[in-house]
Amino acid sequence: MPQISNRASHLGTENAFVVLAEVNALARTGKDIISFCIGQPDFPAPENVQAAAIRAIQSGKHGYTPSAGIDELREAAAKYMAGLRGGLPIRAADVVVGAGAKPFIAYAILSTTDYGAGDEVIYPNPGFPIYESQIAANGAVPVPIHLREARSFGFDPAELERLITPRTKLLILNTPHNPTGGLLSRADLEAIAAILRKHPQVWVYADEIYSRLAYAGEFFSIAQLPGMYERTIISDGASKTWAMTGWRIGFTSNPVLAPVFTRWITNTESCASQISQWAAVEAITGPQDAAERMRAEFLARRDLIVRLLNEVPGVSCQVPGGAFYVWPNVTEACRRIGAADSEEFRKRLLNEAGVALLADIHFGARVPDEGQHVRFSYAASQAAIEKGVTRMADFIRANSRRAA
Repeated sequence: MPQISNRASHLGTENAFVVLAEVNALARTGKDIISFCIGQPDFPAPENVQAAAIRAIQSGKHGYTPSAGIDELREAAAKYMAGLRGGLPIRAADVVVGAGAKPFIAYAILSTTDYGAGDEVIYPNPGFPIYESQIAANGAVPVPIHLREARSFGFDPAELERLITPRTKLLILNTPHNPTGGLLSRADLEAIAAILRKHPQVWVYADEIYSRLAYAGEFFSIAQLPGMYERTIISDGASKTWAMTGWRIGFTSNPVLAPVFTRWITNTESCASQISQWAAVEAITGPQDAAERMRAEFLARRDLIVRLLNEVPGVSCQVPGGAFYVWPNVTEACRRIGAADSEEFRKRLLNEAGVALLADIHFGARVPDEGQHVRFSYAASQAAIEKGVTRMADFIRANSRRAA
């Protein structure tokens, strides 16, 4: 039997989908599961967006498009991204449309590092697991920078300065952040930019897919700071803002790398779905009422889940600045029930209490001296949040008595 490559055998995954398979298997046996695993809005795409997709189908927009996307979407995305980021000079020619924002992680690494050359990519830990997976798969060296609870899940700029070497080619920033919900402030970004100005060889991949879900003031991008626009790859998309995860539309901007990304798309996916592209034009240019309602509901859910989690024995939870995730510390809860770590806690909570969430190790190696954490996605109804957190509290209380 032929062997698969070493690269393929070591390719990472996104454990949210692994846990989802566990959840579905339990659900098939009749077990009642409340799931906080998957990071996707639990709303339908806005009705005007759905109608635009139907019009595209009915008018025969079924074929390939240019690899960079249809002109109408590139123009709309350029204006949208520029407007959200203080009027940056983003042109339609600088924007490339892909089948979701995720492929641009790989395209950015492929375009800024060379396979096996020892080029380094600094990425946040904990972080979206595809960062580390794609860095390694594409032959670069993963260099984690640790996010600290004491810094509201940001990192110390001094640590960034220590990690940058002449081999560093790319820094990945994600704000608002998955999995912690952390938000890099303008002061944070100014400190990061000041360090990067000393290292002109380093590109920045600014994963800003949650840009419309920043709750602490206006969203601010590192690309808005002096000297940073040309070297920043701005990544955004339709998935989170307009509940279009399955429509697979992302858009990325950089004045130098846009033609390179276009060639990568030609070599891989050819183009994003034309139907989805026309729907995204409507999402960006049409009424924003539905997007604003979703944002308001996520904010209400955030406040609810943070309050409830901080009432659970052995759990403490910071207020996240954006996205739709919380990252509670369960170190004391693990001790109370006799769980070795957050992963054992997660498994027991799923199998014994019917509550599904993710452990910190699903987002990278556990940060030293940071204790145990789990991730809740609050892309779930307020009723589900109340019921799920109550189950968690009851589970901890019952098992604390047994452990004692």
